[in-house]
Amino acid sequence: MPSTLNDLPAILVVDDSPVMQTLLKKALEKKYKVLLADNAVDALSAIYHQPIEILLLDVSMPGVDGLELCRTIRSLPQFHHLPIIMLTARDGVFDKVQGRIAGATEYLTKPFDVEQLRQVVGSFVKSNCATEI
Repeated sequence: MPSTLNDLPAILVVDDSPVMQTLLKKALEKKYKVLLADNAVDALSAIYHQPIEILLLDVSMPGVDGLELCRTIRSLPQFHHLPIIMLTARDGVFDKVQGRIAGATEYLTKPFDVEQLRQVVGSFVKSNCATEI
């Protein structure tokens, strides 16, 4: 079992809604170090300054939206294999296809099921970290 918060795998949640940030943090904080950003600039800064295991990304954000941020991250070689989970209220087939084309690894819709979220996140975390709680 990890001994400190720094030993936990880090997940970056990028969502402009403080309510959604809180819900996601509460859902994941027992097994993961949950970092928060509410815009694309802060998200890019975070992934450059600390190792991130997974990026949870909202599509609808002011300024640079989640799809554009996803494309930007995928264009950077060092983040090519970073799992990106789109988490959004947009649940149409066209929206899901757009997310995949932008580079999303997985696409979940809001409102989210906490257990499904944990399962999907756990499937992308290195196996030695995901089983330690």
